[in-house]
Amino acid sequence: MKTVLMAFLRKELSQALRDPRMRVLLFVMPVIQMAVFGYAISTEIRGIRLAAFHAPNDATSRRLVDRFFASGWFLPVPAEGGDPFSLIQAGKADAVLVAPEHGLTRSLGRGAGEVQLLVDAANAAKARAVEAYARSIIAAAVPRPSGTGPAGQGIALDVRVLYNPAMESSVFMVPGVMGMIVCLVTIVLTSMSLAREKETGTFETIIAAPLSVGEILLGKTVPFILLGLADCCLVLLAGTLLFSVPSRGPLWMLAVASAAFVVTTVSVGTLISTVSRNQQQAMLGSFMFLFPANLLSGIMFPVENMPPAVRWAAYFDPLKYFVTLVRNIMLKGGDPWVFVSNVAVLALMAVLTAALSYRRFRRTLE
Repeated sequence: MKTVLMAFLRKELSQALRDPRMRVLLFVMPVIQMAVFGYAISTEIRGIRLAAFHAPNDATSRRLVDRFFASGWFLPVPAEGGDPFSLIQAGKADAVLVAPEHGLTRSLGRGAGEVQLLVDAANAAKARAVEAYARSIIAAAVPRPSGTGPAGQGIALDVRVLYNPAMESSVFMVPGVMGMIVCLVTIVLTSMSLAREKETGTFETIIAAPLSVGEILLGKTVPFILLGLADCCLVLLAGTLLFSVPSRGPLWMLAVASAAFVVTTVSVGTLISTVSRNQQQAMLGSFMFLFPANLLSGIMFPVENMPPAVRWAAYFDPLKYFVTLVRNIMLKGGDPWVFVSNVAVLALMAVLTAALSYRRFRRTLE
């Protein structure tokens, strides 16, 4: 039985790679898409999660922080723990405002005060917006004691840009585009594979083979899992070489995240194929899934800024979790909690979609 299954796997791989056009689609188009999207797409982001660290009895700092939140540009985030860097690394805050330990009121009484702003520049557009908004707020926050001269002149702003000091859009966009390309390739090819067997009439031959339902599904999905992982390596290499995107986290984290995501997307493609009668329906079903998945993933638009109903729908999008993982691993070094929580959700999605695909496939046979 293992010999038959291995022969089935070899048949699927050779069938997928036999056509030169399919090889171009698998290995050339991802590189072209990476270059096009990485250079062409840029974002304009609003809505910034801000945490503030200041002395409890510092009235000037409290007033300054209130001005930040009253502006409508910033959303308050609890200042948990005593390390501002950990909030940004874990993805809990986009920026952290740090006032002097002895108090901004006391510093201004001596003539000048300085507040530090830590900015997560993994999203370059958001980092630019944070700095611009912060400077405009501080410029009008604290009037001079004499009442003359420009407001807020006594406060200096020290901005520290983290994870993307040059604030290049490509560094933020490329990890998201990687997920989008892999999602496109795996779902479309997997969904059309089984539909092609139905359309050409070879599905009955596969059913007549001495294979169980599980082995047939393994034969139809394992080759595309391997091809999807190969595409992950390819687009990662292209992103690193073309756009100098750093990879600060361990490679094993990227490998685990990629494996969980590819298994999930291949399962989704298999599920689509079980409800499609031909390749046209499979293609249409794939794009009906892909377009909302791309919009809700946070690649171009932050999920936090979406309306509540749309935000809840985004939590069912596997691409959202993979994009979060890749950006955190490559740009921030891989926070353990971000890694474990997002991989666990992807694994759960993979199990549920695979089980549903198995059930639908058995109904098809019956």
